[in-house]
Amino acid sequence: MFNREFEAMPLAEMKKLQLERLKWSLNHAYKNNAYYARKFDASGFDPSSFKSLDDMKRVPFLTKQDMRDNYPFGLFAVPLKDVVRVHSSSGTTGNATVVGYTSKDIDVFAEVVARSLSSYGATSDDILQVAYGYGLFTGGLGLHYGGEKLGCLTVPISGGNTERQLMLIKDFGTSVLACTPSYALNIADYLEKKRPDYDIKKTSLRIGVLGAEPWTEAMRNEIETRLGIEAYDIYGLSEVIGPGVSAECSAKSGMHVFEDHFYVEIIDPDTGEVLPEGEKGEIVYTSLTKYACPVIRYRSRDITRLYHDSCSCGRTLVKMEKVTGRSDDMLIIRGVNIFPSQIESVLMEVEGTEPHYQIIVDRSGALDDVEVRVEVAEKIFSDELKVLESLRQKIVERFRNVLGISAKITLVEPMSIARSEGKAVRVVDKRKLK
Repeated sequence: MFNREFEAMPLAEMKKLQLERLKWSLNHAYKNNAYYARKFDASGFDPSSFKSLDDMKRVPFLTKQDMRDNYPFGLFAVPLKDVVRVHSSSGTTGNATVVGYTSKDIDVFAEVVARSLSSYGATSDDILQVAYGYGLFTGGLGLHYGGEKLGCLTVPISGGNTERQLMLIKDFGTSVLACTPSYALNIADYLEKKRPDYDIKKTSLRIGVLGAEPWTEAMRNEIETRLGIEAYDIYGLSEVIGPGVSAECSAKSGMHVFEDHFYVEIIDPDTGEVLPEGEKGEIVYTSLTKYACPVIRYRSRDITRLYHDSCSCGRTLVKMEKVTGRSDDMLIIRGVNIFPSQIESVLMEVEGTEPHYQIIVDRSGALDDVEVRVEVAEKIFSDELKVLESLRQKIVERFRNVLGISAKITLVEPMSIARSEGKAVRVVDKRKLK
């Protein structure tokens, strides 16, 4: 462990620490930020009355829209001269969400990413190649500072330029690659189609740090098999801090939340009611140690569950299940709630399909229709039509039996769906354009 004191802290001690830090964080936000002061006052919440963790249900939620409405620096709780860095979301559907960091916040950011890397088995002897984008996106600089904190030789290549990525993996002896799972598959495809002479399994590469988008166990197996690595999930939100909010360990049985820095709750996304441990719902975050831009009960829209177990790694931190989707990305197809990750799971279980697909949702009159374009293996695509039709019917039946929806399945040739060097565009919702 990178920091055993907190990663293996007994539960009772962790709850006590969280209570102390929550009191500080709530008062810090209330006293130093006008928006939080107005929000708390309007809801009748007085931070001085906060006495136990049960009191969290009295604290008002923070939403992405609240952050957009306070663009750019309206949620900062320190003078701008004390802020040493900002990150932000893309702002493709409105104002960006901007988050500031003091030097202490940057130290925490680096610490939790270093813990994440350590949980995968990385050490100061490793060479970390960061293929996340650098810039306002938190991924690149987050993994970079975390790698340096751990003591890794850190290679800031950023995203894209697959040929150069492969060159550096071989020439530098890269042992840890950080990128999105979509880009990991992109690399595997590139090797298969354009570099059959390059055997990545004979390089030093052994660990993949894959995050920034939901991905399934089937995709993990695909990546591990094709690249010859151990693939681990790293989770984070730019609004909370960036990557390193939680991370898998060698057990690959859930992601440990670094609870000394982040207090987490699961709520019913419709009612806002806090759910018992073990139940699935929307995960909510409260920062415990952030100075520049505290987040108080931030509604992430990510769907998961929290649980404790006796993890073989020895960490006592609460675990969060792999995110299955987002409450605001959920597709409602003729009354059935579906997440893209569920569609992916069905596709990956059908032999002959490739891990590249796109979901197109449209509306005919009052009814919603869904088309799934999925790539198939080159050998199958070149077979006679009856083989393709048999595969298509098999997928149609799987959708009907497993997901409970009827979908138009379109089989397309390999490499016909646009590849991504960052987050994959899985859903095209044409209903929003009408």
